[in-house]
Amino acid sequence: MRFLSYLLMTLLILGIFLTSGCGTTPKETPSPVPSVKTNADFRAERYPVDGRAFTPVDKYLASAPQVKDDEEGSLNPYVLKVIEAYPKDGSYPYRCIKEPEYDLYNGVTQDLIYKGRVVAKAHPNNTRCSYCCGLTFEILVRAMQERNIQKGLDPDDFNGMSFFDLFNLLQLWYIEGEGDSPQLGIECYGLGKKIENLEEAKAGDFLDYSRNNSSGHSVIFIEWVKDESGKITGFKYFSSNSRGVGYLTEYFEDSGKEGGKVLKKWFRPARVGSIENYKPFDRTQIPVRRAYAP
Repeated sequence: MRFLSYLLMTLLILGIFLTSGCGTTPKETPSPVPSVKTNADFRAERYPVDGRAFTPVDKYLASAPQVKDDEEGSLNPYVLKVIEAYPKDGSYPYRCIKEPEYDLYNGVTQDLIYKGRVVAKAHPNNTRCSYCCGLTFEILVRAMQERNIQKGLDPDDFNGMSFFDLFNLLQLWYIEGEGDSPQLGIECYGLGKKIENLEEAKAGDFLDYSRNNSSGHSVIFIEWVKDESGKITGFKYFSSNSRGVGYLTEYFEDSGKEGGKVLKKWFRPARVGSIENYKPFDRTQIPVRRAYAP
């Protein structure tokens, strides 16, 4: 009887030992690593940064030489400096799923901060993805801040614009309402002017345009493409494109070039001018967009 009691007690203790996880039972073979990363993977493995948590763009701009102003003191040289900072090897990919992702992503490669608040959010998957109007707006903000820093000014003072002014400019830039465009936003907030004579466009001008297939694009103008007679047939630009951040060339529909689709009627360049030439703006006269909450 006593022997049976000892045997039962021994079996009970052994059972508790094994079920507690202290045993040496074989471990399951880990699942193979998926060949295509998911958003969860990117959240776990942030895009490479240096010891200061600088992105590749941050790192480039931190050590880049100062900009030499052009004759009119425009923002263009600073725009071109910021463009140079972006990797153009496809590592900054394209992603545009606008409305369903507005609450978490505004088409920029990293959060944009103005007056201590996030005015545009990077995607939480940490891929540094972007879409066209997001990237061009990002370059506007970074170029404005670069210029202010170089001139010893408050980096977050764009012609006296408040956080909500800049957020509203973002929505004009993203064409959230009828007649909106970067051109309209730049003029409304007294930052610069639209370019009416195409021959006057120069590298670093902001631009949006439409094509004859009902599509459009937001880009930064680089240079004209002309035929043998000197006629403008197309243009080179920088933007976030289907293959990622980089340069592309497109042609006007009347250029005679195969694939020419750009409509001159809806080709709208604009330039941010010198700080000295900023103009006062009247908030009551600027369209207010409320496409999504900040």
